[in-house]
Amino acid sequence: MIAVALGTLALSLALLGLALAFFGAKLAFAGGSSFYLALGVGLLASGIQLARRRQSGLWIYALILAASFIWTIVEVGLDKWQWIPRGALIFALGLVLCLPVVVHRLRDAPERAWAPSLGNGPLALRAVVLLIAAASTASWFVDPVETHGILPKVAEARAAVDPSGVPYPADDWVAYGGTNLGQRYSALEDITVGNVQGLTVAWEHHTGDLRGDSRTDSKEFTFEATPIKVNGLLYLCTPHNIVQALEPETGRLVWAFDPQMARDGQYQHQTCRGVSYNDSTGYAPPAEADPATAGAVAAAVAECPRRIIAASVDARLYALNADTGLPCRTFGADGFVDLTAQMPNLRRAAYQQTSAPLVTRNLVVLGSAIADNYYAENPSGVIRAFDVRTGAIVWKFDAGKPDATEPLQPGALYEPNSAVAWTQFSADEALGLVYVPFGNRAPDQVGVSRSKADEALVDALAALDLETGRLRWAFRTTYHDLWDRDNPSQPVLLTLPQGDGTVPAILIPTKVGNVWVLDRRTGAPIRPVSEVSVSTRTDIPGEAPSPVQPVSSLRFTPAPLREADMWGVTPFDQIQCRLAFRSNRYDGNPFTPPQASGGAIIWPGNIGVFNWGSVAVDPVHHWMIATPQYLPYLYRLLPRPANEPDRRLITTDPDSAPGNENLGGPYAVSIAHMRSALGVPCNAPPWGVRVGVNLADGTTAWRHRNGTVAGQKIGGVAVPIPFAMGMLAHGGTLATAGGVAFTAATLDDRIRGYDMQTGAVLWSMTLPAGGQATPMTYRGKDGRQYVVIAAGGHGSLGTTPGDSVIAFRLP
Repeated sequence: MIAVALGTLALSLALLGLALAFFGAKLAFAGGSSFYLALGVGLLASGIQLARRRQSGLWIYALILAASFIWTIVEVGLDKWQWIPRGALIFALGLVLCLPVVVHRLRDAPERAWAPSLGNGPLALRAVVLLIAAASTASWFVDPVETHGILPKVAEARAAVDPSGVPYPADDWVAYGGTNLGQRYSALEDITVGNVQGLTVAWEHHTGDLRGDSRTDSKEFTFEATPIKVNGLLYLCTPHNIVQALEPETGRLVWAFDPQMARDGQYQHQTCRGVSYNDSTGYAPPAEADPATAGAVAAAVAECPRRIIAASVDARLYALNADTGLPCRTFGADGFVDLTAQMPNLRRAAYQQTSAPLVTRNLVVLGSAIADNYYAENPSGVIRAFDVRTGAIVWKFDAGKPDATEPLQPGALYEPNSAVAWTQFSADEALGLVYVPFGNRAPDQVGVSRSKADEALVDALAALDLETGRLRWAFRTTYHDLWDRDNPSQPVLLTLPQGDGTVPAILIPTKVGNVWVLDRRTGAPIRPVSEVSVSTRTDIPGEAPSPVQPVSSLRFTPAPLREADMWGVTPFDQIQCRLAFRSNRYDGNPFTPPQASGGAIIWPGNIGVFNWGSVAVDPVHHWMIATPQYLPYLYRLLPRPANEPDRRLITTDPDSAPGNENLGGPYAVSIAHMRSALGVPCNAPPWGVRVGVNLADGTTAWRHRNGTVAGQKIGGVAVPIPFAMGMLAHGGTLATAGGVAFTAATLDDRIRGYDMQTGAVLWSMTLPAGGQATPMTYRGKDGRQYVVIAAGGHGSLGTTPGDSVIAFRLP
């Protein structure tokens, strides 16, 4: 029986060697590493000798194992997670070959298994296995990815009001980012690094809003809401734009309003990230206002002295009485403003609203979310400001016609296909500016139709005058975007030290990984900005990629990919990823132009290093807490046959969403996450980290892997062990004066509290669903601090779906 087992083992080794030699040869002929070819040949030789029951088979295996370990160290150093595809399988087989039941069946087995001898194959293999086991054990105490340090505190740092004059959130959380400064910071300090371990669930509320079938609800059905707490209530919105008001201390539902959103499974994004608040109690229109306007404002204030402002995925802006949840009928037409009015190129599910409207002074300011790559010709990306009480339009800013900010005349249309700003805006009322992070102009990956005027605001941060909408300054973050490098994050406003004084600053996190640090009065850089040369070769007629791209001195752009950075769970899926790296174009920078003649590796991909979750800051100590993420994508432009502008090349079902088809244009675009056949990312972990930055000097004090792989699927099987490899974190972070930051956005359905000075995790708890949202905090009437997160999952990322809003507090 043992002899039969040895024969089976030898045959398995030989077959494994043949398979590795075959795929290794393919990789070598593609210009990649020849190691797997050599490894396969060695395993084949070892298997043959073991089939002959010769101990030389173990000698050969010992040499293979030692060579593999040395090669691994040379390629990837001491990163234990990168050792897995290179050595885990053959190390496990080596352990089996060391067993006495194997050794004793060899015809020329030594009489003394541990006797030093040049011909003692079992001893050689056991020695190599022991050395590798010792090195593997030691590797758990070394992580080259991590940086350990401490963020410095500012002496006498307690403050209740920002230098801009805006009070820091404490008892309340009055806007999506805490305030319109977008800092995601609370001055509350009841929860500290010393007691955060005691946090327990205070209450859990179920919104009742869950995804329906694919005809009525998008696959990307996501609960990304950050509640606000003001007026004694907690307000939030669900993916179907149902607004709910909760009692902050218990989670009891006080009122709910359902705008009856028009449901459609073709929406690219079905989410609502937040609502906004306005208190008009005691407001009176200025004396110079005409009587009709004054009367309308007075009636609006009388009906809704305090109001919730919300926008729906089906492109309506609406106002609710904050006390009762009833529509403010004096707002717009019976409580609603139709945002599709005078909009060109309206098509099914192409024009949406996903972010919280910005309420500042007497205005509601908002942009739009237009479906990426559905159509080549899209609606306008116009930014509009409406009177917060009446819903009347006050001004517009259209990147396609930036000098005309007055409201449109009846019958006129907004500029088609102009650059879009879909994420959250910020504002500095003292400076009288609203900050708009613009994205791309369709189509995202082809720029041949863009004019010089178009390019001026594509991927630009624009500072607009609050009163008139006129452009005060703009800063471009990418030139001639061919990669969907929208500015996705809410800008963050704070005051930073500079020389002997201070400067009002604005931070702009981007998909490339740059964090631009600018003077928010002028747009001038505070942290150095440079330009780097990038590749321009393209096979798209008329395309002219920019030969340079801007780079910030504060950035988290990943290092260029190498073949050695390809990952996998086994040698075979790693070889697959290495072949993908070799067979697709990659120019060693984030700006490899997409091609029509083959694939291009876009690193980082269009999910970005930073996305809508933005970053959090401690504006008192000048710290930035962030969760960069790293995933590569494969892009390819697919030429559409001449005279067939509406022919589908990707989604052949005419009733399905035309994702990435760019219908009406010359190219569809294939966008795929670069994964192995087992479904794991082709790039080595970490896929997400958390970092702590001292903004006073731009240095990163600490960097840690963020999140575990618990629950992630490999070949359809869920990983049962929570290895801390560093996961994607699609959502935001909360910073507090108690020194604790909170994040729940990783894919392992957990919320964590960590020390802001060191990044060390102090507390974590499993959530009932994915927490792809941003936490917030407030003080209840009972005097206690609460931390709240929406946990409803993310359809496209595959986290656990649900409808929970959960509050935590100290016992």
